[in-house]
Amino acid sequence: MTKPLDIAVIGGGIVGLAAADALRRTRPDLALTVLEKEPEVAAHQTGRNSGVIHAGLYYAPGSLKARLCAEGAERLFRYCAERGIRTTRTGKVVVATSRDQLGALAELERRGTANGVAMQRIGPGGIAEIEPHARGVEALHVPATGAVDFGDVARAFAADLSRAGHRVRTGFEVREARRSGHRIVLAGPPGDIAARVVVNCAGLHVDRVMRILGHEPDLKIVPFRGEYWGLSEAAAGLVRGHIYPVPDPRLPHLGVHFSRNVAGRVELGPNAVWAWGREAYGRLSGRLPDALEALSYRGFRRLAQTHWRTGVEEQWRSLDRRSVVRKARAMLPALEVRDLESWRSGIRAQAVDTDGALVHDFVIREGPGVVNVLNAPSPAATACLAIGEHIAERALRQLN
Repeated sequence: MTKPLDIAVIGGGIVGLAAADALRRTRPDLALTVLEKEPEVAAHQTGRNSGVIHAGLYYAPGSLKARLCAEGAERLFRYCAERGIRTTRTGKVVVATSRDQLGALAELERRGTANGVAMQRIGPGGIAEIEPHARGVEALHVPATGAVDFGDVARAFAADLSRAGHRVRTGFEVREARRSGHRIVLAGPPGDIAARVVVNCAGLHVDRVMRILGHEPDLKIVPFRGEYWGLSEAAAGLVRGHIYPVPDPRLPHLGVHFSRNVAGRVELGPNAVWAWGREAYGRLSGRLPDALEALSYRGFRRLAQTHWRTGVEEQWRSLDRRSVVRKARAMLPALEVRDLESWRSGIRAQAVDTDGALVHDFVIREGPGVVNVLNAPSPAATACLAIGEHIAERALRQLN
């Protein structure tokens, strides 16, 4: 066993690394290590998303998401500028394509105003001025929306930790945990590590790791695969920045949208398809134990019963690119099937409660010597610096 640590962070995604970085900055004297089961950091949600830096428009006022996103976005832009990490700030339009969506658009405007988001309500002429190829009856223009490669941000956090003398141990999968006096011993294939406090930021596996740490989770992670289509170079000129639909307020997903990333690539997506495994990135891939675990969960069955129609529609769009284009044409009429030329996917770790409700806000659960980040989907990457400090404060209280 290595020398005992003050704090061990499980998970080398952007949230775990941001929490470790906040601990490093707050308490430089700490003995601190990040444990990541993959050969490199940012291998899952952090490195497989649209890269959008959100302004904080969508989230319920007063929620952790609303507070930490608004705070975190500007801090993230400043951090990236200081570190020489490329960002863009092209803004976005959230487009109502029919008059029956105007009520939901007004609710978004109300939320955004309460969250301090700068935006403007615009009509068809304003939409055409910002996104000449987009169409809608009204829209919200949010200038602060931007983009970054969140993998670059995560790797910068890891580099800062290493320079400060802390370890980021890749290839370390926590499989067992036990108490030994005032410490928690984490066992994995490379050996054992003991720490006074453990921060669980294991993302897709956070509920399982929580159970390993001796705490029964009250929520379960259900994986949803988000699929992205890349637009051809010729079609990319149809989109200047980010074009979003008005989302379904019942769901935490923002709907299939157009995003221009920092490399100038335009993508359409993601949809939200139940994945047959927590790391099942391919359409035909899966893992039977993962699938059976989800199917045996009462909350998932209730979710499927409530939203089966949406699930069928999302699954169909996963299989038929023409249906994706038909849906997207409501916002961008010039789009053609031939304009979609590449495909990739990511998986969202979405917490679901026993009643079948998708959990919208960030959720953090604590126990003796343990902080579990049980639900941290989008906009956690945007909010990483703020949520990292929030987690660090809780961990330090446990330490003291």
